[in-house]
Amino acid sequence: MTGTEAHDNYGEKPDPEDHNDRVGPQRDTPPPENGPGGPSGPEPPHPNAPRTPDEPPRIPMPRTSVEDTGLPLPEPAPAPLFLEHRVLKSLLGAWALAACSPEETTAVEDHLGTCGACADEALRLRDAVGLLHPPESLDLDPTLRTRVLESCLDRRPPRIPVPEWATPYDAETARLDALLQDIGDAEWHAPVRLRWFEGDEQTSRRTTVAGVIAHLLTVDGLVAVTLGLDDPLETTPSAPTPSSRTEAFWTASHFPPTRSVRAPWREQAHNLVRTVAFAGGGSGRLPVSYGAFELPLRDSMLDRAFETWVHAGDIAEAVDYPYEPPSPRHLHAMIDLGARMLPTALAARRQAGLATPGQTRHLVPAGTPGRSLRLEIEGLGGGEWLIPLDSPGALPSPDHEVAHIALDGVEFCQLAAGHVSPDEAAAGQLGDREAIRDVLFAAASLSRM
Repeated sequence: MTGTEAHDNYGEKPDPEDHNDRVGPQRDTPPPENGPGGPSGPEPPHPNAPRTPDEPPRIPMPRTSVEDTGLPLPEPAPAPLFLEHRVLKSLLGAWALAACSPEETTAVEDHLGTCGACADEALRLRDAVGLLHPPESLDLDPTLRTRVLESCLDRRPPRIPVPEWATPYDAETARLDALLQDIGDAEWHAPVRLRWFEGDEQTSRRTTVAGVIAHLLTVDGLVAVTLGLDDPLETTPSAPTPSSRTEAFWTASHFPPTRSVRAPWREQAHNLVRTVAFAGGGSGRLPVSYGAFELPLRDSMLDRAFETWVHAGDIAEAVDYPYEPPSPRHLHAMIDLGARMLPTALAARRQAGLATPGQTRHLVPAGTPGRSLRLEIEGLGGGEWLIPLDSPGALPSPDHEVAHIALDGVEFCQLAAGHVSPDEAAAGQLGDREAIRDVLFAAASLSRM
């Protein structure tokens, strides 16, 4: 096309069939009847699709102002606090204790990000606050069960109460059973060394956790037989002593005891407590034979509570388990039993030639005042006892006091259990040294396997 032709065609209308040079919708040409958009025309483009040059611009509708809605206007954000350095430093203690207001907390924390001295001081104060709240032990208070039971019994007395002298055994077997419930299968075979005194020498026997429970089962059986219950020992030992019964049980077992021994031990303990409760307080005078000596049932139940606690401590030590002493009231009853057994133990040692004969070669007649030793027990279960030295039947008298021993309550029990040597007992001593030595060794001779 020449320049003249281009100039002549400038004002002519374009061809109606030519749509390539048009912009905007084509109103002269009807839409296809069966197009992609159906009979009503092409589908509207996706909002995020790019706009083509022949598409009209999309202009969003204006937003509605909150003033036009009639709703209340939002509260403006509070202005941050601008505090001086000395004020912010004085707030560090309150901030460490979480005692600042939200605005003060924000101001202090913003300041800590820019001031190294205050950040170090805040860290020191926060560590100090942590020391004010030491972490509490997850182990239950050993007196929790007793306090809960006492609270319940105060509200509703039991129809058949357990005698007072049987409650320590009930409590200690329950505590030991809770320990056994927490240990795993492998810990039942953990080695345990039983310790006691024979004469003036300490001896021991190696067993396992399950073996200790078997030992408690067989010795508790002495009380069970007295009450007419089944004897857990199927074979008859050579002598009805605690050690011979234990050896007979261990020998009769084809395999070492396992955790299966827990069920019969706990069932027997329940039966013992239930039986003495039904029998009433008068049953406490029934004699329980230990072979070489006898104890009335009320003292025998205290003896079994004492041994249960001692061997529970042996098990806890073997499996690295925390274990606390009995409640002060129960511990006092156990110490009282040991103090009442000391005169008989002194007489037995004197007859065996293991104790000094005293001022005379003959024992003081029963009912006559004789030399006495004051045993002072401090701490849990504490108290004072006058121990007759010359005869089990002698009357203790303060006028004839020749010596004084002071011991911690738990340490006295460890001495009576054979776990502490008399020479190593941390005792306050005053007076006759021979009498003090005799009493300490007599306390150790109360122990047995």
